[in-house]
Amino acid sequence: MTDLDIVARHDLRIGEGPLWHPDEEVLYWVEIKSGRLFSYDPKTGESRQRLELDTTLGGFTIQADASLLLFLGEGAVATWDGEDIEYVIRAIPEERNTRFNDVIAGPGGRVYAGTMPTDDKLGRLYRFNPEGSYERVDDRGYDVPNGMGFTPDREALYVTESMAHTIHLFDYDHKTGELSNRRPFVEVPTEDQGLPDGMTVDAEGTVWSARWDGHRIIRYDPNGREIGHLDSPVPKPSCVTFGGPDYETLYVTTAKGHQAEDAPPAGSLFRSEPGVAGVPEFRSRVGLE
Repeated sequence: MTDLDIVARHDLRIGEGPLWHPDEEVLYWVEIKSGRLFSYDPKTGESRQRLELDTTLGGFTIQADASLLLFLGEGAVATWDGEDIEYVIRAIPEERNTRFNDVIAGPGGRVYAGTMPTDDKLGRLYRFNPEGSYERVDDRGYDVPNGMGFTPDREALYVTESMAHTIHLFDYDHKTGELSNRRPFVEVPTEDQGLPDGMTVDAEGTVWSARWDGHRIIRYDPNGREIGHLDSPVPKPSCVTFGGPDYETLYVTTAKGHQAEDAPPAGSLFRSEPGVAGVPEFRSRVGLE
């Protein structure tokens, strides 16, 4: 496999949540803490800030109408059409002292989103429905819920729990959106360097998992067996996604974090051509029905 090449030099504390927008043919990603949204155009090589909010921006999905669905601080959810922001949910009362961390749209337009733990409670996993309602989908708490991805047959959903060193696998009911039968897909030994962070699933059904503080992205087969990896030139690769017209480019966001020694290019956007293609992500429909 190839090394990662830098494509957009930034100094982001927590660069995260990359997602290819096929209508615009650009990659979007976020800086969580400062609430900023960036885009990268591979045709021109231009990278620019598109939005800056007065709250955190944990992640986003692409809506069926091509707008972005933003997941903000205090459990707020809003749409952005490139100009205006319109709230779908102003706040989730139980999440007023925390923020979203990672999100994914699923079949049927639902969205699954995790919230960060606080001093007095663990993080939670929510489902947001097209009509705008939401509910918790797993009664167990999460010690930093993170990257998610669907299996190609749409029968299961991966959910990463970083501080538990585990990628979970749920059975997924595509008719109701219900999750059941949580079990470990991968358990990362605690002595292993790095924490499982953001992830994606490619067209072959293999899982790509970024390792925070691990200097690498690890590839697993559908049975949870490691079958390869990419070395990262910076310590904190945070998330991965496939993009480009044929979804043959793997984009990797990275973070500078809190450590001064993680100097630039930590926090920049990287890419690789791993020789396998991804698939388009599902579109959300939250608030559109």
